[in-house]
Amino acid sequence: MKVRDNRARYPDWIDVRVEHGMLRAQVIRAKLEDAGIPVLLDYESVGQIFGITVDGLAEVRILVPLHYADEARALIELSGDDESE
Repeated sequence: MKVRDNRARYPDWIDVRVEHGMLRAQVIRAKLEDAGIPVLLDYESVGQIFGITVDGLAEVRILVPLHYADEARALIELSGDDESE
């Protein structure tokens, strides 16, 4: 599977999680934002528009500023959202 390099697009942000589908990504985003952590969701819009989920088009990358990465990962783990599907 091809992995996008977000460092050029978001130089001070890092992926803390990759979800398959927007719903779970939105739940994690809400939990992180509730804890005061800024969040960006990075995804291919064609997958969202047409509901295409093959070849990584349903992937949603959850990004946070570099200095929040450890805290964000810990919150995801504590909330039980770190389970793989």
